[in-house]
Amino acid sequence: MLRRIALLPILLWPPLAMAALFGSLFAGSAPTDLGVRDGRLAACPAKPNCVSSQAGDDEHRIAPLRFTGAAAAAMAKLARVVASQPGASIVTQRDDYLYATFQTPLMGFVDDVEFVAAPARGEIDVRSASRLGYSDLGVNRKRIESVRAAFVEAGP
Repeated sequence: MLRRIALLPILLWPPLAMAALFGSLFAGSAPTDLGVRDGRLAACPAKPNCVSSQAGDDEHRIAPLRFTGAAAAAMAKLARVVASQPGASIVTQRDDYLYATFQTPLMGFVDDVEFVAAPARGEIDVRSASRLGYSDLGVNRKRIESVRAAFVEAGP
């Protein structure tokens, strides 16, 4: 038993060293086109590493989040849900807009996720995109569906 405990730092060192070494390398730079312009989030690039409820094509399209009641209350609930997700950091929070980043634990890849309230429709539009790479293997879509489930579970 003592021998196993003594080996633990040796076994943990490679992944921790990789995270420290590659974490900032794979983070990328924050996009310059974030935010809402004329009620719209930035369009997804022509790569399969982005989803958006405002996209016109099936590859990138994902359903918006639905809410009832006041948009500000829905966005506050959404902020709590997002903050509870693994790797999430909220960057900007307003009554009608939320911007968060999600960072993977080992390699430090960063995804940018935005939400904007559309009170007249009772919906929150969403965009989630990887900063680097071509394919995300469905990570952004899975993340938004996880956020959606937690948002619904959190109740009104």
